[in-house]
Amino acid sequence: MSYVGPDFDPPQPRRPRRGPLTVALAALVPGALLGWLVYEAVGGSGGSGGPGGSDSAGARASSASPSTAKPWSAPATDDAKQASPTPSTSAPAASGPLKGKVVVIDPGHNPGNFSHAAEINRQVDIGTNKKECDTTGTSTNSGYTEARFTLDVAHRLRTILEQQGATVKLTHDGDSPPWGPCVDERARIGNTAHADAAISIHADGSAEGNRGFHVILPASVHAGAADTRPIVASSRDLGERVAGNFLRVTGEPPSNYVGKGTGLVTRQDLGGLNLSTVPKVFIECGNMRDSKDAALLTSGAWRQKAAQGISEGIVSFLRES
Repeated sequence: MSYVGPDFDPPQPRRPRRGPLTVALAALVPGALLGWLVYEAVGGSGGSGGPGGSDSAGARASSASPSTAKPWSAPATDDAKQASPTPSTSAPAASGPLKGKVVVIDPGHNPGNFSHAAEINRQVDIGTNKKECDTTGTSTNSGYTEARFTLDVAHRLRTILEQQGATVKLTHDGDSPPWGPCVDERARIGNTAHADAAISIHADGSAEGNRGFHVILPASVHAGAADTRPIVASSRDLGERVAGNFLRVTGEPPSNYVGKGTGLVTRQDLGGLNLSTVPKVFIECGNMRDSKDAALLTSGAWRQKAAQGISEGIVSFLRES
């Protein structure tokens, strides 16, 4: 998710409450081993998923158990009402540790947004202010779009969670709806589903040299239709677990340009968070404009690791909640 335009003002970094990197770095050695196991499990599936690569989510998930430890304490796009979008819904598995749990995955942006400029530029109310319904998102310098990346990771994540018994809903599936949905509708889909956890998947569009992931947490907002006060604490718990497991599984470092090395950022300007009534976070998996991060984001094998890391954070949260 690029910080270009009114929907993407750079977030103000937060001072971490305790030394996150000390714990995070201690997790890197087992994380490297787990990453190798994931790569072996997928057999290098996906290779380079750039413009000539595959976006399919056919790789198998790692069987490693998610970490329940929280390595951190203390980290858009939103819908003018459009023709009722139909979120993709999985069939609940017969059994598994997540049976009875509902997870909503929100793949940031939509590949069809490029052809619907008028619709996505429409203003919607996010409680604190108004902003665009949605944006096109960013891309790597070689043209691999954020919308393709987020949809691919969402498909992989859905497969992993379904294998553990969860009912999974996507806010969109690339061509359904053909654009958007708007940010307020993305939040509403999670609310209507009474999701036990919701996550919006993105990749950033910052400058070369700015790299790493960060998880965005909802600020305490009470304005207009927005009231995040009931979900701030649970969303922070979810975000900390996602961040810790993402670091451990992928080896991607916390952002070096926001969050002061914590990998956690709190914002009040994202409609998808402001309007949520269920625990929800955003994850910026890396910076598409940085050459090192771009090499990872365009790799099918690494995207499988990203989905695995996110899933383990969600599983850890749901098992403790």
